[in-house]
Amino acid sequence: MVRLRQAIALIDGNNFYAACEQALDPALLGRPLVVLSNNDGMVVSRSAEARRLGIAMGLPYFKLRPVLERHGVAVRSSNYALYGDMSQRLMTLLEAACEELEVYSIDEAFARLHRPAGGDLGPWARELRARIRQSLGLPIAIGLASTKVLAKAANRLAKGNPAQAGVLDLGRAPGSGELEDWLERVAIEDVWGIGRRLSRWCRLRGVANARQMRDMPSGELRARCGVVGVRLQLELRGMACLPLQQGVPAKQETCVSRSFSRPVGELEELRQAVASYVVRAAEKLRRQRQLAGALTVFARTSPFADGFYSQAASVRLPLASQDTAVLLAAALPLVGRLYRPHKRFQKAGVLLQELQGEELLQQHLLVPQSPEQQGRRAALMETVDRLNGRYGRGTVQWAACGLDPLWAMKRERLSGAATTRLEHVPVVWA
Repeated sequence: MVRLRQAIALIDGNNFYAACEQALDPALLGRPLVVLSNNDGMVVSRSAEARRLGIAMGLPYFKLRPVLERHGVAVRSSNYALYGDMSQRLMTLLEAACEELEVYSIDEAFARLHRPAGGDLGPWARELRARIRQSLGLPIAIGLASTKVLAKAANRLAKGNPAQAGVLDLGRAPGSGELEDWLERVAIEDVWGIGRRLSRWCRLRGVANARQMRDMPSGELRARCGVVGVRLQLELRGMACLPLQQGVPAKQETCVSRSFSRPVGELEELRQAVASYVVRAAEKLRRQRQLAGALTVFARTSPFADGFYSQAASVRLPLASQDTAVLLAAALPLVGRLYRPHKRFQKAGVLLQELQGEELLQQHLLVPQSPEQQGRRAALMETVDRLNGRYGRGTVQWAACGLDPLWAMKRERLSGAATTRLEHVPVVWA
């Protein structure tokens, strides 16, 4: 049996949003649960029990509501503050357990680690699953292999086969018939990196699973999708072509947009909404340690209503900034250019562009700003962020955002923020 010194692991949270809700509310354990999108629109996460009932992703809540009530399915609104905090806690635990870690998404991470003398990483994976479950109450699945694409396939197989108990290692015997059997169970549509058009192209040529893609002629694949397709094929053959990315790449743009809980027809309401999104985008910018050199404001009506209207307006800043006041002063005049009195807006947003690191700032001769002024504004923004982080978002708010707006996102079934708000921590009487 061939032993590999290094392995790639894909660690993935199972039904992450639903699992976070269950971790903080034991009454939801073992009960079917769905989590809804913004404005309680559609299903975006399901517990294992809800999956077994056949509840599909992406279905509108208003259509599913009678079915959910009939089956006693619990419903929660999206609690992104909770999910983001639980994700950070999960990644912190994974960093302590893995030699190298690449955070891939809110609930997924790739890790590189060395195999022990016997080559078996099963005990390590099972211990890690138990530790995460005990510390956070979250179930995870771990796929192990020699490459990222194979690890992704192993993770999917581990979640889909109860006999694997959430752990599958495809890297211990890459030439065995057992690996062939596993790869045949992975449909071509489920291979990481295969999109809808490429999977259809493969199906038309009789390539229906991961094993068949691995064994198909490389020249034919290269002619269709170039070096990207060949890399995927080589990864399926056990040759690592996709390195771990430990450093987070700098963002090129930052966007904040939301659909309204009800159509907005007044200019002042639209201004308040855009101001709220600018404030949120500026907070993100400061966390990313970046400055914006330009911004775009956009708004649209419902695409399903008559007279669809969508428009955007942009402005370049004379001096790149992460200051909320500067960004508000640039964005709010654009709202009047987008507004139409006879239109009922359903969604708006702001896009911060031409981002650059905050360590370098190209000054402008016509917009002088001394280091002392920059320091005072930076200190003010830091204080505002610290207060909002400690006492909850909105503790210090900008007047342009309004008070208790009627257009705000609807979240009628929102759970508490027990991991970030002291007053939401459950009290247990014993």
